[in-house]
Amino acid sequence: MNTAISKKIAKQLHVDEWQVNNALTLNAKGASIPFIARYRKERTGGLTDIQLIELLKLFQQETELKKRKTAILKSLEDQNIADSDLLQKIDSAYNMARLEDLYLPYRPKRKTRATIAKSKGLETLAKMMMSEKIDDIEGVAGRFIDVQKGVETIEDALSGARDIAAEWISETEWVREQLRRRFQREARLVSKVIKGKETEGEKYKSWFDWEEIAHKAPSHRILAMFRAEKEGFLRLKIQPSPEEAYNFLLHRIVRNDNQSSQQKALALHDAVKRLLFPSLESEFRQQLKQKADEAAVKVFAENLRQLLMAPPLGMKRVLAIDPGFRTGCKVVCLDKNGQLLHNETIYPHPPQSEAKAAMKKLKSLVSAYQIEAISIGNGTAGRETENLIKRMQFDREVIAVMVNEDGASVYSASKIARNEFPEYDITVRGAVSIGRRLQDPLAEIVKIDPKSMGVGQYQHDVNQNLLKESLQTVVELCVNAVGVEINTASRELLTYVSGIGPVLAGKIVEYRNEHGNFKSREELKKVKGLGEKAFQQAAGFLRIKNGNQPLDASAVHPENYLVVDKMAKSLGLKINQMVRNSEVRKKIHLEDFTDETVGLPTLNDILDELEKPGRDPRKQYKLFQFDESIRSIDDLKPGMRLPGVVTNVTDFGAFVNMGIKENGLVHKSQIANEFVQNPTNYLSVNQQVFVKILEVDKARKRISLSLKDVE
Repeated sequence: MNTAISKKIAKQLHVDEWQVNNALTLNAKGASIPFIARYRKERTGGLTDIQLIELLKLFQQETELKKRKTAILKSLEDQNIADSDLLQKIDSAYNMARLEDLYLPYRPKRKTRATIAKSKGLETLAKMMMSEKIDDIEGVAGRFIDVQKGVETIEDALSGARDIAAEWISETEWVREQLRRRFQREARLVSKVIKGKETEGEKYKSWFDWEEIAHKAPSHRILAMFRAEKEGFLRLKIQPSPEEAYNFLLHRIVRNDNQSSQQKALALHDAVKRLLFPSLESEFRQQLKQKADEAAVKVFAENLRQLLMAPPLGMKRVLAIDPGFRTGCKVVCLDKNGQLLHNETIYPHPPQSEAKAAMKKLKSLVSAYQIEAISIGNGTAGRETENLIKRMQFDREVIAVMVNEDGASVYSASKIARNEFPEYDITVRGAVSIGRRLQDPLAEIVKIDPKSMGVGQYQHDVNQNLLKESLQTVVELCVNAVGVEINTASRELLTYVSGIGPVLAGKIVEYRNEHGNFKSREELKKVKGLGEKAFQQAAGFLRIKNGNQPLDASAVHPENYLVVDKMAKSLGLKINQMVRNSEVRKKIHLEDFTDETVGLPTLNDILDELEKPGRDPRKQYKLFQFDESIRSIDDLKPGMRLPGVVTNVTDFGAFVNMGIKENGLVHKSQIANEFVQNPTNYLSVNQQVFVKILEVDKARKRISLSLKDVE
């Protein structure tokens, strides 16, 4: 382990170096973040999954920096450059920008104006110019005229020397650092509409003539402007004042007042305008884009986490409806494990309008399949279908719920859905997804590309690798936080369990199909290819209800079963007599069961699990009803107060579903009676709220909402 890197990371994260070293060692040996955070608290001092993610990110950055240093030192060695001061600066460079600045003068160059001038023998003249010791520099320049080399006049010689001097100035480390700081502090983001594009780019009208301090621009505006520039509607400039930057450098670089100084000042002006500003603007743009990407991905990831952790209805028998008008409503019946039992189509809405027949059929299905809940997709004809259901009386208590169907159509056309339901068409698959999403949102959403879930902002504009990696991490953390019932989990859900992955997930399902339900976690070892390492990583996150071992239904890891057994024996009890028996567990002295590998953090986790084995961290399901009088945007009037559900939270506000096709926007200025910097501090996906209608633009299908002063 690199001590310098560990120290640097520990300082940045405000943790001890031993915590960093142990976490990195565990990860290097194949331990996943969920496993380390949950089952190796003693080794890491209780680092959370979020801390571990940041730790590994910093380690990767430091590793890349070290790798680049090695490559640069090798290049300098090949060039026979052994300047000890330079080598020391490179070794101590704290980030990539400083490292590249140090290397810039020595980096092998392509053909530039300076290299051409050097080939004409003008480097000596450039040095004289930079020294500012020669007053008659024009007279001296005459000595460098060489028609054969293309230096035909005194101005040719001076121009070439200035090109060389400009490159030297632009490659000076302190110059670049000073201007870089100016970009970071003072650069202004200026946008202008491209002439003739006013009508076509109307959606970007807000930024046709815009200016602000670049580093203060919110991420969503930066991404929108960059998109508009890419599409050819805006022209962007992101710079501090070139004149102020030039004057700042002039007083520090040009020392005298003679002909050489005048030529040097011209070279400086050229360096700023032609070399430094374009280079640093490009670098700063990348920084702004990266910062905006990270902010957008963070919002997307948090929204996805909230979506995945939405309260499940649980193991209930569900009738699911994918509503429609002309093509009818696809109806499916699912058992408590989400298995498809029956499907057919009803036509209660225009043009067929067979409402009576549809209601009769639904009553029959609810009775025949002992349905406990009805899940209705919130797309086209969703509210009409919900109103139909609410007019009905069944022979049992049945709840009816509108479910967000974003992504259901994507799932229904996917390879996953085809493999799961090869004999059914996409309409049946979509209805099944709507029903399962009510039973267990997490188990169903993992089958769908997160970008199809409608909870991101500018997800197609951000770095796709960063987005994919971040969302993958969110899914993994959520799946492992909840735990997975191995005997009912799909291949896709098992894929995200710590230590499993797609190959082993497939083999687990194959084994289950061939041998029946797993009776114990230990039986997992019989799955082909699932070795000790994978078992160690996965076992604690897999649940087996009603198995041979009561602890298999909990988050207690098999490696700690012996400890629990010792606890039970110390009380003269069996393990199952300790479960949900807090009075008995109060008699346990945890200090008696600690050793080199098991400490108090793990023992406390064990006691928590014995209180509620396999406890689900998700909240209890809470039934929600939209206002029955609101069926379309035409029913909305300013001043109305309506119930709604938050569907997406962004940097600029939150979108709320009020039971109609169009979501309304609560701008962040309308979230609270105080300044709102970050809407995610106030709202979350699936949060139930009351909103006030501020404005309804029916032509553009836009609805402005407020949360202020709404009871």
